[in-house]
Amino acid sequence: MSKMKTLLLGFMVVSLAILLIACGGEDDNDTANGSSDSGAENESSNTEENQETVTLKLAENQPEDYPTTIGDKEFARLVEEKTDGRYEIEVYAGGQLGDEVSVIEQVQLGSIDLARVNATPLTQFVDEIGVLSMPFLFESEEEKWEVLNGEKGQELLDTFDGSNLVGLAYYDSGERSFYNTERPVKSPEDLEGLKIRVQQSDLAISVVEALGASATPMEYGEVYSSLQTGVIQGAENNFPSYYTSNHYEVAPYYTVNGYSGTPEVVIGSQKLWDSLSEEDKQAFKEAAQESVSVQREAWAELEEESREAVVEAGSELTEVDDISEWRDAVQEVYDEYEDQYGEWIEKLTE
Repeated sequence: MSKMKTLLLGFMVVSLAILLIACGGEDDNDTANGSSDSGAENESSNTEENQETVTLKLAENQPEDYPTTIGDKEFARLVEEKTDGRYEIEVYAGGQLGDEVSVIEQVQLGSIDLARVNATPLTQFVDEIGVLSMPFLFESEEEKWEVLNGEKGQELLDTFDGSNLVGLAYYDSGERSFYNTERPVKSPEDLEGLKIRVQQSDLAISVVEALGASATPMEYGEVYSSLQTGVIQGAENNFPSYYTSNHYEVAPYYTVNGYSGTPEVVIGSQKLWDSLSEEDKQAFKEAAQESVSVQREAWAELEEESREAVVEAGSELTEVDDISEWRDAVQEVYDEYEDQYGEWIEKLTE
C-alpha cells in the first residue's frame, strides 16, 4: 500500500509538471503574439500622431501691430490650417532678421524661408517688379488691386523665376503723396522751387524733377530735422508714415494725389518651394492670397486713423480729383523707362 501511494504521488507530480510547462508555453506564445500586435498598432499610431511639424521663419521689418505684420500672421494661420499642422510659420517682426535688402538675400540663400518686403528693394533682384513704382500707373485704387490680384499680377510674380525667390502675393502700402512746409500744392507748378526729399532711387529722382521740384536723396531719419531747419521744404509718403514720423508737425501742407503706390510683396525661398509637394505649394499660394484682404483691411483702418489725426493736429489737405495734368508732367519719365518697363506698363494698364 505504501509503495502504491508513492507511485501515485510520483505520477501526480509528473503530471502537474507537464501541465505547468504546457501552460507556460502558451502564456509565452500569447505574450509574444500580444507584443507583436501591440507594437504594430503603436508604430502606426506614432506615425500618425507624432508626424514632425516643420517650422518656418518669416521676416517682417514692421512692428507687431502693423498691417503687414497682421497680414503675415493671417498667412501663417492659414498655412497651418491648410496643411493640417504639418507646417507652421513664426513671424519675426520689428526687423529682427535684418533690413529688407539683407532679408531678401537671405531668402535667396534659403537661410530665411519667407519674408514680406517692399517692391522697391526687390527691384535689385527682380528688375520687372520695378514697374509698380512708376508714377500714376493706375487710374484708381480699385483698378490697381483688380490687376494685382488677377492674372496679370500673377504673371508679374512669375518673373521671379530664376532669382531663387518665389512671389506669393501683394500687400497694401497705401499711396504716397507730397507734403511741404511752404504752401498748398494743387498742381505740379506749385512744386517748382521746392527741395523734396526722395529715396535713393533713380526713378524717384526722375519723377520729382519732372514735376518741377529739386530732388534731394536723404536718409529717412534725417527728414524731420531737415524739414524743421529748411534744408528741404518737402517730402513724400503715405498718411501713416506722415503721421507716425511726426512730419506733419513741421510740414503741414499735404497734397492727396497718390502719385505712387508701390506695393509690398510676400516672398518665399526657392529652397523652401522645391521641398514642398504640389498640394502644399497650392496651400501656401492660397493662404498668401487669402491673407491679402485681412492685411488691406488693417491698412485701411490705420490710414483713416492717421488721416484724421493729422487733420485734427492742423494739417491742411489738398485733394487732387483730376490727376491728368500730373500724369502729363511725368510723361518724360515714361519715355525714359520705355525700354525697361514699356512692355509691362502696357500689360498692366491696357
